[in-house]
Amino acid sequence: MPLPTIRWEPGPPGCVRMIEQTRLPGELVEHEVRTVEGMVDAIRRLAVRGAPAIGIAAAYGVCLAVQGSREAQPAEVVGAVREAAATLAKARPTAVNLFWALDRVVQAAQQRFDAKASGAEIVAAVFGAAERMLAEDREACRRIGAIGAELLRDGATVLTHCNAGGLATSEYGTALAPVYVAHERGKRVAVIADETRPLLQGARLTAWELMQAGIDVTLITDSMAGRVMFEGKVDAVLVGADRIARNGDVANKIGTYSVAVLAREHGIPFYVCAPLSTFDTEIPDGTHIPIEERDPREVTEGFGPRTAPAGVRVYNPAFDVTPARLVTAIVTEVGLIEAPNTERVEAALRKGGRI
Repeated sequence: MPLPTIRWEPGPPGCVRMIEQTRLPGELVEHEVRTVEGMVDAIRRLAVRGAPAIGIAAAYGVCLAVQGSREAQPAEVVGAVREAAATLAKARPTAVNLFWALDRVVQAAQQRFDAKASGAEIVAAVFGAAERMLAEDREACRRIGAIGAELLRDGATVLTHCNAGGLATSEYGTALAPVYVAHERGKRVAVIADETRPLLQGARLTAWELMQAGIDVTLITDSMAGRVMFEGKVDAVLVGADRIARNGDVANKIGTYSVAVLAREHGIPFYVCAPLSTFDTEIPDGTHIPIEERDPREVTEGFGPRTAPAGVRVYNPAFDVTPARLVTAIVTEVGLIEAPNTERVEAALRKGGRI
């Protein structure tokens, strides 16, 4: 990436800098966040987006809340951590990395408090947890890329939906990581990117970052996916995930389910690329995943002039759920989960120390 997707800028006082994704592809600028409320706003309006990046942003949001509390009493610091986490948890409902990251930060603060640490030591633990999450995400993305690249032959064309590249994580991405690694290894890999209605993350973000990386990319509208598959132009589908249930059901950007059905009809492997942090160990299947509904104006006037009659009823879910039976494999940092089901998912989670 030309700039880091998200980073902590030391102070005093420190702040969080992130690529302002609502301005792409027209303008590459950084957005500066200095408060918890500012971070909630950045997550809600998609200045930062993608499940892993949202988790890292939330962890840094807690850092913003406590960076000036090093002289405070330990109980006050822990209270501020919990209050900030509760506020940030309301930013968006579907991406489980948000809640996973906040839980880790709260646990880090509580553990130091229980060990009779000072306020400054608890603040340090919060910052340490956030920095570890960023480093772990980078490593997980690289591992996903290395494992997924083995699935792509030289000359392959991949179809992807939404944006699950470096803009959605701390660095390499999830669904695009195999493409980047394959490219680095000298394989010729091309990408067909769905535009991804209604907010056009495929057009605005995926196409932009692939072009920045020198990857062969072709943009299509969402409704063209079936046609390019029928024409034999797609060798594999790679998508990311915002939450994965214990049985392997996958919540991802709206339209992913449709792509999975089309891939099954045309005999094309459908791969989900996601770190173990995206698995929700508390829910048995996809029916328990909350689906965010967003502002109707994203559909009727998302990028300028109104494109629908005033007053028309709009349904705007941001995500859908792809059943595990349509997933060829989930590519994680600990390996492939082929034909995912509860038993195989749990085996991977145990291998990664998640359960």
